[in-house]
Amino acid sequence: MRSFLLLSVLLLLTALVNGQSLDELRKKKQKTNEQIKYTTKLLEEAKKNQTKTLNKFKILNKQIELRTTLITGINSEVGVLADFIDQNAWLVASLNADMESLKKEYAQMIVFAQRNQTNYSKLLFVLSSNSFNQAYKRIMYFRQYTEYRHRQAELIQWIRDLIQAKVSRLQLQRAEKETLLLSKKQEADQLNKEKKQQGQYLTTLQQKQKEFEKKLREQQQIEAQLSNEIQKIVEEEVRKARERARELAKAKEAAKPAGKPTGKQPAKPSEPTSYEMTPEEKLASGQFEQNKRRLPWPVERGVITDRFGVHEHPVLKNIQVKNNGVDISTAQGVKARSIFAGEVSRVFMVTGGNMAVIIRHGKYLTVYSNLVNVQVKSGDKVSIKQTIGTIGTDGDDDKTVLKFQIWKENVKMDPEDWIAR
Repeated sequence: MRSFLLLSVLLLLTALVNGQSLDELRKKKQKTNEQIKYTTKLLEEAKKNQTKTLNKFKILNKQIELRTTLITGINSEVGVLADFIDQNAWLVASLNADMESLKKEYAQMIVFAQRNQTNYSKLLFVLSSNSFNQAYKRIMYFRQYTEYRHRQAELIQWIRDLIQAKVSRLQLQRAEKETLLLSKKQEADQLNKEKKQQGQYLTTLQQKQKEFEKKLREQQQIEAQLSNEIQKIVEEEVRKARERARELAKAKEAAKPAGKPTGKQPAKPSEPTSYEMTPEEKLASGQFEQNKRRLPWPVERGVITDRFGVHEHPVLKNIQVKNNGVDISTAQGVKARSIFAGEVSRVFMVTGGNMAVIIRHGKYLTVYSNLVNVQVKSGDKVSIKQTIGTIGTDGDDDKTVLKFQIWKENVKMDPEDWIAR
């Protein structure tokens, strides 16, 4: 019985661990399903324009990526359920074996009791004791023996109930596994359709090589202009910090009492080489860092269709593109919002790219470009999730994309390492 109880405890602990992993898998699956629904909505809106565009191709690629992730998650969920089914099937078999053993033992006890333990024989057994102490022990033996029989009967009933519960759970898990396998097949069929569509898009888009090369050069110019503006901000703020340091040094020198000349030149104070933050900005910077991977998205709904860093162009062969941030595709008319409280450092027009807004959060800068109807100006204090403008829509291909960047002074950061997932 002890080995049975130990195994039951171990199985319970395993079930708890697997249950937690199953819950996590289901949460991820739900989130992935929501993202797929949103990319489907974006694709349906884009289909109003019959032209095959690069943005549609990117959204389709994102949907294929999400569906692949969904199928992988379903496979993991099926694996966990299969483990559950094996464990429960083994436990049911063990419980049945234990119950049969207990029932056999209990039946033998009843037969023995009926043969040897009538009320008369019990009384005779007690009265034949050699001492009062022995008689007392014999009475206690009968009482304990009766209690033990009752406990055995209760244990048999408890195991019977547990078996029924486990069998019911087993049937549910098997049904759930079958549902998941069906869902996996449906998702795989849809994935094959999307991959076929992806191939058709790619064939059409590759015929527009010159057009994409032109757009790529334009995008590189926009990226260079944004980088230059950020560099100007950093250099300007360093210059201001140096001026403040010089003024402070002059004030200290003027406040010194007159004394005998020593012939030595006073030590020249070191000038700052980076932006010096105020105590308030230091606090904002610390809070920004503490919220890494938890910062809200710069749009209420959207999907990342172009990632940070250097990677292959989705259409052009042997051509690499460099993105200083991420591209977030969303629906027409969606607003861009600040991902954290800060101060607007600059609002400016990007050549060929609508408006851009740069917000400072201590030592960090967030950049939002391709905006129209900007609602903030330089020097404004903004709060978290405050609207800063509307994301522009390209009339040629109905593309609504926010280009979003995070910088630590003049060092580019991957926004996906900072925003919530």
